[in-house]
Amino acid sequence: MEPIYTQPFTINDNAVDRYGRLKPSMILYYVQEVAGKHFDLIAMDYDQLAERGMIWAIIRQRVQISRIPTRGETIRVETWPMPNTRVAFPRSVIAYDAEGQEVFRSISLWVLMDVKTRAMVLPAKSGLSVPGTVRGNELAPPGALPSKVMVNHRSRPVCFTDLDRNGHMNNTRYMDWIDDLLPSAFHENHIVKEFTVCYLSETREGQNLDLHWDFVEEGCLQVDAHRETDGKDERVFSARLLF
Repeated sequence: MEPIYTQPFTINDNAVDRYGRLKPSMILYYVQEVAGKHFDLIAMDYDQLAERGMIWAIIRQRVQISRIPTRGETIRVETWPMPNTRVAFPRSVIAYDAEGQEVFRSISLWVLMDVKTRAMVLPAKSGLSVPGTVRGNELAPPGALPSKVMVNHRSRPVCFTDLDRNGHMNNTRYMDWIDDLLPSAFHENHIVKEFTVCYLSETREGQNLDLHWDFVEEGCLQVDAHRETDGKDERVFSARLLF
């Protein structure tokens, strides 16, 4: 099987913001789509994994953006798996425009979860073989984001449309939530250049997340989300965006 999988996407109205620019959440959607289809081809598809009691999940993602594509453009998104670590299956993605110029690249850390216990299944115990490739142009995997004291706060419940078929909030929806924290006037004049998202715990329908955010450095927005779990405060995701 070819170690690199490629798929074209035409950027339609649903993929862009009010200014006609590709939304960050759609970058994550394209990453998710090509990775999922490639895993189907070289490993197991969703139904085969489910028969073994496992599902895929993403624990960290990092994206660098060279240029934000706009409505009507067609981009070519290519992906390949990197050698797995002790706990994760890293995957690299690079997207190109019609002229062959890079528009964004990403690295994401995928893990297998037990569908019943929701515990991670280590690659060595998964029975899954994903051949990894190092091409030399991969992004470095993102590290953990330290917690910060932030002045802005908003609460928001996880709703039905936030969920995917794994029953938890889909990774792409976190970026939509983050975009919603800032007004249109900010987005009109600021374009994200890079972002990292760390998914620390699953979030499910009906849970209320407390979002805290601030510009911790010039041009650097950090967002942390917390929820109350068994009477204790739990940090469930963290993100950092560079503008």
